Amino acid sequence: MTRLYDLVFAGNVVLDEIHPFSGPVHTFCGGPVQFSAAAAACSGKRIAVVTKLAERDAHCLDSMREKGIAVHSSFSQETTYHRVSHPTGNVDERQMVLVRSAGSFAVRDFAGLEQAPLHLAGLNDQEFTLEFLRQISGEGFAASVDMQCFVRKVDPRTGETELSDVEGKEEIAGLCRKVKLDVVEGECLTGTTDIEQAAIQFETWGAAETMVTRADGVLVRHEGKTYFESFSNKGVQGRTGRGDTTFGAYLARRLDHGVPESLRFAAALASMKMETPGPFGGTLDQVLDRMRTHHL
Repeated sequence: MTRLYDLVFAGNVVLDEIHPFSGPVHTFCGGPVQFSAAAAACSGKRIAVVTKLAERDAHCLDSMREKGIAVHSSFSQETTYHRVSHPTGNVDERQMVLVRSAGSFAVRDFAGLEQAPLHLAGLNDQEFTLEFLRQISGEGFAASVDMQCFVRKVDPRTGETELSDVEGKEEIAGLCRKVKLDVVEGECLTGTTDIEQAAIQFETWGAAETMVTRADGVLVRHEGKTYFESFSNKGVQGRTGRGDTTFGAYLARRLDHGVPESLRFAAALASMKMETPGPFGGTLDQVLDRMRTHHL
């Protein structure tokens, strides 16, 4: 039987308020689930999103539907609102504050959804738990996860988000087919800024495929081999969502391509996205052209 969806992405829609190191403050509908799903939809695959937001912000779902994404939404009291500040020119250095949250997910939020590869695209530790991951895996979903879902810890009093080590990280790696993190999260979880060594550590914990992003490019570790592709962006106005976009594009391309081709595709698409704020809005032909000119 043919599956209805090739990939399902889960996470809260986020109103992102961005304070760049230089340039004006801007706010847009985004969040990891939108960034990753928009990138995956560009591939032409059948993409679905499971999300939560306040009814007054339902218009934030329009852009995903316009890309052909099937949106399974439920309304909460609030839409997640997230403030990101870049205090220096280093795009990997960020100060994050969770102002409001739409809440966490439970297995019942996926009732009636057929088993499919499922990516947990959460913003921080307010959306998914290890117990949820155990349960959804037990329901037959092949899960992948962005480790920011666990390593970004929100102070319940101030909303300030700090990175800290994760209890059960080894189990998380073993439960997931694919894992994504960035260089800062990698250091927090493994103790090294060497992204290859961080990926190797996740491999020893049981992750079949690990992606690590940083400012200059993206690395994937799979079956004992390491692959790296540089980004080709000419600006960083669209830095927010870099890793989400890269992994969403990679997951979609990886469905029917090998690691090197999928990595080139993801780096090309993410490079284009980083030049413009918001979720990726380009076409498949534009990405393939970028691969031909910058990612041979």
